[in-house]
Amino acid sequence: MTDTLELKKRLARILVEKSYREGDFILASGRKSDYYFDCRQTALHPEGSWLIGSLFNELLKDVPVVGVGGMTMGADPLISATTVISHEVGRPLAGLIVRKEAKGHGTSQFVEGLANFKPGDSVAMLEDVVTTGGSLLKACERVKAAGLNVTAVCCVLDRGEGGREIIREAGYELRSLFTRPELVALSKM
Repeated sequence: MTDTLELKKRLARILVEKSYREGDFILASGRKSDYYFDCRQTALHPEGSWLIGSLFNELLKDVPVVGVGGMTMGADPLISATTVISHEVGRPLAGLIVRKEAKGHGTSQFVEGLANFKPGDSVAMLEDVVTTGGSLLKACERVKAAGLNVTAVCCVLDRGEGGREIIREAGYELRSLFTRPELVALSKM
């Protein structure tokens, strides 16, 4: 695989071009921010998707997991990219998607993709951006309630606004591809 730093530089340039905006914004957490990060714009771009999937696979290469998951909708393209690249690199990881609300018909479940897992399997949870960590922790709870073990939590961007610490208090160590300073610096290289 190409040098990880080179992949991160390429991804940072695309993220800053397509997903990163400076200004005055209100975040999903209700907090005010001087920038907004919409990772979907990059995760739905062909090279951006490939880079995200490649870098998440690199981030998880030493973690014993059989799959990846996350909260819909932000994590959907991250999960798809990561599972496709995992097949390409010879370490196939299944995917699962956590619903915000339980399905109102059929099986009425929160987690989709469970047919690809068995009870007790270890998974990594993916998130686009972590501010408070609330969405990521809710996804972890639902996956654990579905009978799986969460052994890693990862994000594209850690905003550095307390989410990492909240996630640590819940018993997880956040692995991020970027912090804001790293993202901005690498995009200029």
